[in-house]
Amino acid sequence: MEKQYKRTNLLQEKDYNYRLQDVPEPVLYRDMFSYDDVPKVRFNHRVVPMHFPDEIWITDTTFRDGQQARAPFAAQQIVDLYKLMHKLGGPNGIIRQSEFFVYTKKDQEALERCRDLGYQYPEITTWIRANKKDFEMVKSIGIEETGILVSCSDYHIFNKMGLNRRQAMDKYLGIVKDALSFGIKPRCHFEDITRADFYGFVVPFASELMKLREESGIPIKIRMCDTLGYGVSYPGASLPRSVPGIVYGLRFYSGVPSELLEWHGHNDFYKVEDNAATAWLYGASSVNCSLLGIGERTGNCPLEAMAIEYCQLKGRTDGMDLKVITEIAEYFENELDYAIPERTPFVGRNFNSTRAGIHADGLLKDEEIYNIFNTDKILGRPAGVMIGAHSGAAGIAHWINSHFKLKGMEIEKKSELVEKIKAVIDQDFAEGRTTTYSDSELENIIKDIDSDAYLALIHHRKQVISKK
Repeated sequence: MEKQYKRTNLLQEKDYNYRLQDVPEPVLYRDMFSYDDVPKVRFNHRVVPMHFPDEIWITDTTFRDGQQARAPFAAQQIVDLYKLMHKLGGPNGIIRQSEFFVYTKKDQEALERCRDLGYQYPEITTWIRANKKDFEMVKSIGIEETGILVSCSDYHIFNKMGLNRRQAMDKYLGIVKDALSFGIKPRCHFEDITRADFYGFVVPFASELMKLREESGIPIKIRMCDTLGYGVSYPGASLPRSVPGIVYGLRFYSGVPSELLEWHGHNDFYKVEDNAATAWLYGASSVNCSLLGIGERTGNCPLEAMAIEYCQLKGRTDGMDLKVITEIAEYFENELDYAIPERTPFVGRNFNSTRAGIHADGLLKDEEIYNIFNTDKILGRPAGVMIGAHSGAAGIAHWINSHFKLKGMEIEKKSELVEKIKAVIDQDFAEGRTTTYSDSELENIIKDIDSDAYLALIHHRKQVISKK
């Protein structure tokens, strides 16, 4: 059978009908996952075409997966963060959905309070146990979509659940039918997909779900869960670890449209952002993230990272307010007492700061030389320097100009004030200091050197801030 695809205007063979392979023993891919060795990446050199969707977006799991990796949020904290996500995602809903637990009174209160805000985006969804009682609860509170766990690797089917593939598929299809009977949109979480038999279970199961979708007229979303972070984006890598292969396979062999494909990754092998972007590129409209990447073990894909990645791939913000990324970081640090590693991209205190004097000199001459983009304009975070033993006069001058907001009236590195500050700092390090200076320490040094200059600088900064 041939089908003509509008995007390519080509006739493509589609004589593929993968059926469930109900094997007697679990397939554990010991050639890749021997457990006593680092997992191996295998290549079969099969390359699939990119298929960037017309529309892509981000979904959030901060209040579900994120809460499993930290102290639970209070209801007010969930409301505050939900408001920030709405503001970041903008009117076009680039942050399309946010996933909530519904089992405790606190979570139910938070869900109701967020819903009472009346936002279209992020749409509130849930994650529930797969039983009729929970479907009734979701339906009673008016939620349209819910996540359902459908583990798909033999590690889970055989070794955790004690079932065979046929039993697992029949169980899952029965659960999905129950959800559909309540008029609920199921989001099927294909847990551990990067260790699953792709053609022997994943594709046949997805194909059955698409049949149910067609029969019911209700969309059934598939969340591709890279539960242990095994996914790789390398061209020609073999399944089940190939992210391009997984996305392409579900889209082409099972007929899952891009808008119903969602990638959910973990960062066990430092690949979570790359894999999420790859899922977008090869045909998944949605990537599932959490704020600051907080989640199980090494965490989920950081939402703020994919907001920036969206801009890189699309070439525009599409209404996102990226300065809210800084507000989110400040909320976590100030309200939740969460310590963000200082070099974390986009949100760490020093992600765009330098200690090197030669870099500071470049920043002083032209900020673009050593800053990734205009972080002040885009994120509300001006490029900075950390003053230490190797910062030099250029670093000190840049710190003064940035800290006191002297745009248009910058102090030069050869100024008398800078030379006096440098002399104090050099003396401190000569006497054994090993750490960089805090902002308050540097302010005190200026105050001791020239109190009038200090007061003038403080006054100028207050005026600039008040005008904003």
